Amino acid sequence: MASQPHQSLKRQLGIPGAIALGLGSIVGTGVFVSIGLAAGIAGPAMLIAVAIGALVATCNGLNSAQLATNHPISGGAYEYGYRYLNPWLGFTAGWMFLIAKSASAATAALGFAGYLLNVFGWSDRSLLVPTALGAVVILTGLILTGIKRSNVINIGIVSVTIFSLVFFVLAGLPLAIAEGAKNFTPFFQSGTQGSANTGIASVLHAAALMFVAYTGYGRIATLGEEIREPRRTIPKAIITTLIITMLLYIGVAVVGIGSVGAETLGSVTRQEVAPLEVAARNFVVPGSSIIMAVGAVTATLGVLLNLILGLSRVLFAMGRRRDMPRVVARLNQSATTPYVAVMIMGIAIAAIVLIGDVRITWSFSAFTVLVYYALTDLSALQIPDSDRLYPRWIAWIGLCACLFLAFWVEQQIWLVGLGLIAVGLVWRWVMQNLSAYSAED
Repeated sequence: MASQPHQSLKRQLGIPGAIALGLGSIVGTGVFVSIGLAAGIAGPAMLIAVAIGALVATCNGLNSAQLATNHPISGGAYEYGYRYLNPWLGFTAGWMFLIAKSASAATAALGFAGYLLNVFGWSDRSLLVPTALGAVVILTGLILTGIKRSNVINIGIVSVTIFSLVFFVLAGLPLAIAEGAKNFTPFFQSGTQGSANTGIASVLHAAALMFVAYTGYGRIATLGEEIREPRRTIPKAIITTLIITMLLYIGVAVVGIGSVGAETLGSVTRQEVAPLEVAARNFVVPGSSIIMAVGAVTATLGVLLNLILGLSRVLFAMGRRRDMPRVVARLNQSATTPYVAVMIMGIAIAAIVLIGDVRITWSFSAFTVLVYYALTDLSALQIPDSDRLYPRWIAWIGLCACLFLAFWVEQQIWLVGLGLIAVGLVWRWVMQNLSAYSAED
């Protein structure tokens, strides 16, 4: 059913809170894990992938800002698809968001666990999954207390994370300069993570993974219903968040590759899920690896926190429209938390954590999130010129880039992704028929 939702969440976040939300969602798994994955696939040429990911993310960020200011309610592209496309595409956007970001959240939990174990010097990798599961349980419980308290903790997490990344760039720059061009040659090389791609194909594969590392800005739009003065706040928060993130990613990628080499970053990510902390062990500044490990712990924890927030809001929105069981749209007494949706997403993320492989979870997230943002861009194309903040060509670039990059991940990943789209459409057909049957009774 496509009727307008009636339950509403309170508006509690201003520009600083929205920026902190965006940074907490982006700066984490992307910079602390996926840079290592991309380096293992494309070598030093992953710097081009970082730039491509930034370009595509900018177009998509502006499109998300455009949509969120015109239609500022929780649900993101799920709601945009309903309003500007049709219910089936709207549902597909919501379905892909749930799948994509659940995989991203599981990757964040595993990344957190990997860095935390390194902080304590525990080499037993059998502790990786249990530690990740513990993080999911604790943060799910925290989010059940409401977004205002969650955002206060998020601001503290983001502050520690930004400090650690700036430290990494400054502390590692002398070593990167001393190594010179050695670690950047050959610039194009074969993938080292099971990919047969070389040259430009590896760069495009890495770009698909790096795009996902920027996509936390969408959390600002997803929680649009809880942001004050959304038409003014959302665009400023998204653009500011992306600028800060791009500068950090480029700095960290250059110093990381320059100091220890792309092959080291890639192999460490596969084995220890802690590439920056291992790279920092080579810095001359005492305690560098500890500082990076602590920063990574807070960063991945922040991403996990914000992903559970965003996922629960999309599931909540889908429950309001009866695309999911009605129970997931229940709010607590103060109308600040969709508590059933939060608990369900916590359980789903915990289940994916059991896979225990960040390369698989992140690659799967890449395909599904690219499909999700393609639908966001398609929705942005439908906005009348009179209501536009940004030119229509930005939406076209975002749409074409997302569809193009989506099929550069491993073939088995996108085949599974297409299969899950089909499963989702069957689910919606069943839900619609059940609703119609209930209405007849």
